[in-house]
Amino acid sequence: MLNCSSATISGYPITREWMLVSFKDYTKENLISHQAKINLTAPVQDGKIKGTAFLGCNKTIFTAAFKKSGTVTFSDIGSTQAACQEMEFEDEFFISFKKMHRYLIEGHFLILRDRQGNSMQFIASDWD
Repeated sequence: MLNCSSATISGYPITREWMLVSFKDYTKENLISHQAKINLTAPVQDGKIKGTAFLGCNKTIFTAAFKKSGTVTFSDIGSTQAACQEMEFEDEFFISFKKMHRYLIEGHFLILRDRQGNSMQFIASDWD
């Protein structure tokens, strides 16, 4: 379990903002146009991070628990309820996001995978 002194996984901090660059059949350009990202910069407390997400319309909050074993759980997901165009994207994202079970830090990338092998890939927003 993470604690304040272990917010770094394998020498790379998980507590940063991550931009979504790969998800289902969406193009990278489409993901960029939505400004799709998760923010994990809050302090780690009791092994959990209070995160936020933005996918182009609604602001979302969640709790993430990244374990040293490579597993992750997302809970307490809540969102504003603005009716926007392309709500299907947000709906698809959060249906999948809730199912993500494993994570991997690979270079400047955060990769989330569910039990069926589906994945989401993020890149650190502060990476040049």
